[in-house]
Amino acid sequence: VLPGGKADVIRRLRAGDRKVAFVGDGINDAPALSEADIGIAVGTGTDIAIESADVVLMSGDLAGVPRATALSQATIRNIKENLFWAFAYNVVLIPVAAGVLYPVNGTLLSPVFAAAAMGMSSVFVLGNALRLRRFRFA
Repeated sequence: VLPGGKADVIRRLRAGDRKVAFVGDGINDAPALSEADIGIAVGTGTDIAIESADVVLMSGDLAGVPRATALSQATIRNIKENLFWAFAYNVVLIPVAAGVLYPVNGTLLSPVFAAAAMGMSSVFVLGNALRLRRFRFA
């Protein structure tokens, strides 16, 4: 494909309801990088290609593409887990903190315990997110 036709090829592929990723490193790749759903620039490439891309591989090794894909999938999975736990915490403990148990058995949640539970929720979400630091490509 000629340099000027790369963006056109990307547009045609996207017209068929496909997700398109493009890897490039040069000035003539910048339009295609910005047109693709996911533009991946090789870090040893030109500045305009790096600015146009969504992801930058720091080395010139194209084996980083599947690693970046796996890391992004792990990140999305982690975000979904964190949203689930935060939602579950809010569904269960906010009504308790509001006093929903008081008419049933006379229990009120002390503000100290409510604050501690909220802090533990934040620590849990942060700890879960920090698992990404140990990510290893299989």
